[in-house]
Amino acid sequence: MVGIPNNQMYIVAGDIEDAEAWVKENITAYLHNGGVDIKYVAVGNEPFLSSYNNTYDNITFPALQNVQKALDKAGVGDKIKATVALNADVYESLSDKPSGGDFRKDVKDIMIQIIKFLHQNKAPFVVNIYPFLSLYQNAGFPFDYAFFDGGKTISDKNVSYSNVFDANYDTLVWTLKKNGVGDLKIIIGEVGWPTDGNFNANDKLAKKFYDGLLKKLVAKQGTPLRPGELELYLFSLIDENQKSIEPGHFERHWGLFYYDGKPKFPIDLSGKGNDKMLVAAKGVQYMSPRWCVLNEENKNLSMIADEISYACSSADCTSLGYGSSCNKMDINGNVSYAFNMYFQMQDQGDYACNFNGLAMIVKTNASRGNCLFPLQLVGAGERLELAYGVSIIAGLMLAFFSLM
Repeated sequence: MVGIPNNQMYIVAGDIEDAEAWVKENITAYLHNGGVDIKYVAVGNEPFLSSYNNTYDNITFPALQNVQKALDKAGVGDKIKATVALNADVYESLSDKPSGGDFRKDVKDIMIQIIKFLHQNKAPFVVNIYPFLSLYQNAGFPFDYAFFDGGKTISDKNVSYSNVFDANYDTLVWTLKKNGVGDLKIIIGEVGWPTDGNFNANDKLAKKFYDGLLKKLVAKQGTPLRPGELELYLFSLIDENQKSIEPGHFERHWGLFYYDGKPKFPIDLSGKGNDKMLVAAKGVQYMSPRWCVLNEENKNLSMIADEISYACSSADCTSLGYGSSCNKMDINGNVSYAFNMYFQMQDQGDYACNFNGLAMIVKTNASRGNCLFPLQLVGAGERLELAYGVSIIAGLMLAFFSLM
């Protein structure tokens, strides 16, 4: 699935020629023999979120239409379908039961246009479902209902639901049925569980969620209203330290892998329960073992609050939040963590470890307990420069020895 970001939809929403150019550059260019197996183009990502205040309402459907027309003209429209990756908040149930499902009033007209177009073109409805968010956003939400291993059930028209994933999915099924496309294919575009940034976001609960989900998939259980196989995409592969944290600090910690490509916990993606650590990324290079920490000999701490605020405005301090992996350190540890995250984000430049004389660089690993003080990765450009430098040195050495 190839995606068009929300802020680029305007490019393909106007002239069809622009959509055709986009398809040529981003789709058909990669369909050669041995190329990429592309099945879908996601036009936008959750464009109707309430927090966007209708920003993308007028361009999403035109963009969807143009992209599908461009795919058709390119001769690949029968194999590659345009769709829209939608958040589950485009539908709702006033009764809190699946049978009460319908589209949100403010987007209903647009959504009816979209689903009819998808149905006409045999394209799927793509929805992102996050049981974690149900738990995060509702203080009274039953904990076990976010997972797949039993707990209190709800009954809806003689159908029992033991988890919110099934209930959410079937709320969509009811919504599509009420609006005339009850047989429209559904794909889960994103589903996962974060591992940091909230007291319910950790490796243990993420594993619990994935184990239940994968077991459900391999059993081909589906949901009460749509039994059988489910097609879905896990979110996500790797942590993203620059992702917006407006929804919550957990947003940067959805990955099955840490920022450096190391797996977080053992898992069996086949769903058979034969857990083992996933294969880590190879060839990862870290910058020098240097950390920036609080200089505890400096007694003038009046600027600490301002310096922490400055550091965390440009670096990722989400692991310091309540219930997070670095939440239990003392004040010195918190300050050091913030300073180091900024220092690493600035590629360990000496200038980035000053903070009005409150910080110093150390070469001893500053990590504390379960709280990792990470090292920055060597960027691709730096690796190329290093390799180029090594090749020059090797060439000079060969030339030297050949003259001997």
